[in-house]
Amino acid sequence: MERILGIGSALVDILTQIPNESILQELNLPKGSMTYVDAETSVEIGKKLAHLGNQMASGGSAANTMSGLAQLGIEAGFLSKIGKDEIGQFFEKQMTESHVKPLMLKSETPSGRVQALVTADGERTFATCLGAAAEMCANDIKPELFEGWDIFYVEGYLVANPDMLKKAIATAKDKGLKIAIDLASYNVVEESRDFLLDLINNYVDIVFANEQEAFALTGLEPEEALRFIASKVQIAVVKVGAKGAFVQRGNEIVTVPPMEATVVDTTGAGDMWAAGFLAGLVKGENLQKCGMMGAIVAKNIIEVVGAKMDAARWEKIHADIALL
Repeated sequence: MERILGIGSALVDILTQIPNESILQELNLPKGSMTYVDAETSVEIGKKLAHLGNQMASGGSAANTMSGLAQLGIEAGFLSKIGKDEIGQFFEKQMTESHVKPLMLKSETPSGRVQALVTADGERTFATCLGAAAEMCANDIKPELFEGWDIFYVEGYLVANPDMLKKAIATAKDKGLKIAIDLASYNVVEESRDFLLDLINNYVDIVFANEQEAFALTGLEPEEALRFIASKVQIAVVKVGAKGAFVQRGNEIVTVPPMEATVVDTTGAGDMWAAGFLAGLVKGENLQKCGMMGAIVAKNIIEVVGAKMDAARWEKIHADIALL
């Protein structure tokens, strides 16, 4: 079975449920967005939210997807950079406990962290301090890192580090890996549209996007965006939230119906959708089943706070997938 290596920012999520949206305005964080902040701002946000309590979990988009894949029985690894600090140790330990092989480069800079603010409707807003994760550079990318892997999964947030990202993708491609990318956040896509289109045209095999990201990339509505992206890559996925998802491979287009869920927190929904889909793909399932697997895992993650699920919920996920 194919093995999947993810690359992304090693981040620890500090999740806080906030009682009202005025806190977002006060902190100048647009609801539903991901905003990069410096270490000082991150500390300030932490202080302002401290009275509300929080939960800590290893996070970062690609790291979440790799954890999900490992839970679904797929061999997964994760490449990133962390600091020589408690947060970095916490991250590496959680990856190992999730059965993901951590390929961690080390830095003197503090590890990355994300203040994740969850509003009553389950929408999440991120203030991200990349820390050591932002220091991963083109010189860190060595061909041997990709030996023994079959698919290279990239989080779109890495467009903030274009030289490193392009070298990583080109090196992986040279080693014969398929390239999959999740487009991250619509505002990130808007800022790096030309760069992303260049990567997609020249290197990428699989694209995951939600409708806002697909629109930011193509200027098209979901189904037209799907066709546009599918003309460039082997498999295109456009997720349309509560309306489900569309998947296209060549001339084959499938519609993945939505699943009923009690939304608590949408953190990790896209990451887990990708995990379910890719798990199906490497197991040789058809596109419809791959999409349904993505939907099942995503439905479960939005019913809990954060991007981690307990063993009982994973058992339920396996049982639901077995019924497909």
